[in-house]
Amino acid sequence: MSLLPRTAEEFSSADYWERFFRKRGEKAFEWYGDYNSLCGVLHKYIKPRDKVLVVGCGNSELSEQLYDVGYRQLTNIDISETVVSHMNQRNAERRPDLSFLQLDATQTGFESGSFQATLDKGTLDAMASEEDGALAGRMLAEVGRVLAVGGRYVCITLAQEHVIKLAVEHFAMGWAVRIHCLSGQQNEESDSSFALPVFVLVCTKFRQAPPFAVLELCQGEDGAPSRLASVEELLSAVKERQAYNLMLHKLRGGTDSSSTPSLTLCNAVSGHPRYTLAVQDSPSSAKTPRSNHFAIFIVPQGRESDWLYGSAEGRAQLASSAKFRRLVIVAMHRDQEYEDMQAVQSELSPVVMELAPPGMPANQQVPFLSVGGDLGWREVIGRGLSALTGEYSVEDVRGEDGHLYRRLIFMNNSQLVQSESRLQSASAASSAPKKKNKKKAKQPALTGAKDRSVDRGFLCCTHHEVMVAGLAMLGMDAINNKDQPVSVLLVGLGGGGLPQFVRDFVPCARVEVVELDPTVLEVAQTWFGFQIDDRLKVTLGDGLEHIKTLESEGGRYFDVIMFDVDSKDTTLGMSCPPPAFVETSLLKKVYSLLSPRGLFMLNLVCRDSALRKSVLDHVHSVFPCVFSRGIEGEVNEVLLCCRSTGEHKPHTIPQTLQQTAKDLQKTLRANSQTGPQIDITAMLNDLKVV
Repeated sequence: MSLLPRTAEEFSSADYWERFFRKRGEKAFEWYGDYNSLCGVLHKYIKPRDKVLVVGCGNSELSEQLYDVGYRQLTNIDISETVVSHMNQRNAERRPDLSFLQLDATQTGFESGSFQATLDKGTLDAMASEEDGALAGRMLAEVGRVLAVGGRYVCITLAQEHVIKLAVEHFAMGWAVRIHCLSGQQNEESDSSFALPVFVLVCTKFRQAPPFAVLELCQGEDGAPSRLASVEELLSAVKERQAYNLMLHKLRGGTDSSSTPSLTLCNAVSGHPRYTLAVQDSPSSAKTPRSNHFAIFIVPQGRESDWLYGSAEGRAQLASSAKFRRLVIVAMHRDQEYEDMQAVQSELSPVVMELAPPGMPANQQVPFLSVGGDLGWREVIGRGLSALTGEYSVEDVRGEDGHLYRRLIFMNNSQLVQSESRLQSASAASSAPKKKNKKKAKQPALTGAKDRSVDRGFLCCTHHEVMVAGLAMLGMDAINNKDQPVSVLLVGLGGGGLPQFVRDFVPCARVEVVELDPTVLEVAQTWFGFQIDDRLKVTLGDGLEHIKTLESEGGRYFDVIMFDVDSKDTTLGMSCPPPAFVETSLLKKVYSLLSPRGLFMLNLVCRDSALRKSVLDHVHSVFPCVFSRGIEGEVNEVLLCCRSTGEHKPHTIPQTLQQTAKDLQKTLRANSQTGPQIDITAMLNDLKVV
């Protein structure tokens, strides 16, 4: 039998509550919790000697239980004549001093300053939906009037956004505002808990308003208060607690293995993010041991952007290989100090156990998993603000292979590495670096950031390696022709690793980069070893407009045009490039800017199969030959698009490409003492005709 309101508007009407209590009869209704679940926080703020006004008392037993433990100055008011009559009759003999009055909470008629506390359990929530909050506003004004200086308004609420915003904004100036977040309370009409937690709002009346707002949030009834700087921050913190409880409610019923619910745990004192947790369920299997219900995986610092940990596909693969029904993948945040693995486990244990899968046996031991048993290493060496992309961080991290890497991270998408370069110490700069993806290297001793230099012969991104390898499709006669150097136009600079590599290792290559964000150029030059000279130039501006201008002016042609630019719109299903870069009209302009031997290279990152097909259709409508090279373990693929068929048929891979790849490898090595760390043949082995 459901007794909850059908609409929000009903929630605050006197007629609704009359019907509610007539239907309910004598059975007490404990809205948001009973005395046992609330007494801890109530006794903290309301003393037995206080004169207390209970607004919207209903037929709750809370006032009766408070009376029985020594609270003898309780005045209960309610708008329902039925409930007031019933409660007076019920308490006439046992609690003769406990009064119940039929009064409107917006105009009680009591003298100003006549109460030391006002207790509200659900009444604010009921009234806030009426008259766009005006009714609740009048009640709060009346509460403020009848409270004495130093008096407290104690409100038990679900803190829906419109409710808590109204109350906090009402009391923010001139009162101290503190909110306690309690765990979800059991609703006796249901076998399940409320999805939302119960909050206790405590507003203390000052004699004179302080020069600043006093806004605090506490976890649990005894949690230490965290000071918030503004009403917006306090409301945001409340929403975080609600999101956590909603997630717990969802997880109690299990999740689909294709989804990865996530949440952020913040430092209780500072309020800053400390851990991000992703919950990954795996489909049940007969091969999964019955004891493998639940495990926690700690991602090493600096590696949270790795494909295995930072992407939905990677996390699903990690959970599947770990063979647990549920794996919680924990990433640590930059700017937070972590002592050691044991300390992290101790800190997380009380929280993550709430995320256990349904049906896990009691006292089940939950293992903590990690890579190598340590917390990893990260050092933030630079910060800044881009007018176009927002805050960024430049940080050095230790990779799985033991080498140090430098990364550019934009904080609006902190799970994505925007650019990455491998580092070498000054003493090791003259020695040949070890090859990528080989046996784990011995970890080099840490040096200061100033003593670490970028290894310009090492490309961290496989799609960059494919683009360099694709130069073999020009033919060695073109690459080695000093009278007609290879001309390259690249849209998207990043850390500058790709254009710098082409300039350094391809004989006489001339590279022009178009970059929209001046801050990215500054970062590339300051932290990633990028150097402009007569063979490597940068044009600041919109890549689309630059291509249109070049095409309209005419007279300039490029052997290679590369697109390696991210989309800022994360809702499209295609994160690279922005859709405008693959419109047929623009691709035709790219085609017209290519020399007869020219190549167009596109880094495509598209999770939407229909959108990918559309992109390929656009490319095919312009270029006669299109090849694709997928990136293992990633969504990226590189499209290599030929302007002309040359010596090969439009739908076959050139037979001479393997030999040309070997020749290009020799040429690259011949232009460096140490040799670039790239296997051209391997990059072209998996080419497919699109």
